Amino acid sequence: MVSDWTEQNRLDPLAVARSLAEDFSTTVIERDAAGVTPLLERNCLRHSGLLKLIIPSSAGGWGESWILAMQISREFAKVDSSIAHIYSYHNLGVIIPYLFGTVQQRDYYYQETIQQNWFWCNALNPLDHNLKLSREGGIYRLNGFKTFCSGAKDSDILPTMATEEASGKQVIAILPTRRAGIELQNNWDNIGQRQTDSGSVVFNNVLVKPEEILEDQTQVNQPFRTIRACLTQLNLANIYLGIALGALDSAKLYTRHCTRPWPTAGVPTAGDDPYILQRYGQWWAGLEAATALCDRAAERLQTAWDRSWALSSEERAACALAIASAKVVTHQVGLDVTSGIFEAMGARSSSRCYGFDQFWRNLRTFTLHDPIDYKIKALGDWVLNERLPKPDFYL
Repeated sequence: MVSDWTEQNRLDPLAVARSLAEDFSTTVIERDAAGVTPLLERNCLRHSGLLKLIIPSSAGGWGESWILAMQISREFAKVDSSIAHIYSYHNLGVIIPYLFGTVQQRDYYYQETIQQNWFWCNALNPLDHNLKLSREGGIYRLNGFKTFCSGAKDSDILPTMATEEASGKQVIAILPTRRAGIELQNNWDNIGQRQTDSGSVVFNNVLVKPEEILEDQTQVNQPFRTIRACLTQLNLANIYLGIALGALDSAKLYTRHCTRPWPTAGVPTAGDDPYILQRYGQWWAGLEAATALCDRAAERLQTAWDRSWALSSEERAACALAIASAKVVTHQVGLDVTSGIFEAMGARSSSRCYGFDQFWRNLRTFTLHDPIDYKIKALGDWVLNERLPKPDFYL
């Protein structure tokens, strides 16, 4: 049963996200250092109703836009990009049956997510071909492993991509995370995004029911079938932007209250130091540009999403180019801001007690998701040769 509080939250999801982010900010430094699964925070997300955000209202969800979903990713990332990561990957997961499954599968997973308050994770990783699907009679089995399975621990539903042994084609299966034979390895110990549980998962003779395999073949060649790559890439750009905005906000407070002007500056406060002002001015200009690009790309993405199966190849390509521009700029500006804030704050700001390093560590880790050089290449190919990008898992 949906609580009254959840129904009230539906009126302003962004305000709910901001309130949760404020709560999460009080423990983020300690949780980041520990690198543990954020169970309390995940349960807060469950209780908030935000897991229903992107599910259509016709299916009983909140029916909100991707524009709002991206804004929420950004808000969470300002204080806790691990939470932004696992929450946004839930949104990207819950629409997988809609894009790749039958109408019956789509309706089932939407409705069960609402009724059971399922939290989805991501174990697709299309570059990893170490998971095989075999069939004996009417029984399917999964064997192998997947790396980078973000948010798998404490999730309810685990979508994964495997190679079908008989045909060699890639298939998507939607499984309960606690299905017998699924073994979460708990081996995520990276420098950033430390609470995303993005380690590997082993599948040991895991039973897969026929209805858990997404096999709609009616619209395989439609451009809309590839729109999830656009969603993923813009989500990353918004998380990068949120991390950088959070770093700037935190650095501003420290600079105002703790940083001392350099003796030869001849000014009474750090806020009057011309070189500190120069840095903040450059960062602000870059972040303003990044924000504008992300917002523009979100509008184009929403238009593409609303076009649904009528989306053309040209419309899809224009959307991908707008997203690539946003991602390139957020990547570059974000790394500049998160590493540069120490120059403005001074030596004492490097103390671990402040946790300012988490912004750079998280961004540096997450920007390795896929090479930015290939986004720049696609943009250059469009600008110089007017060649539209071809859809793939990352563009």
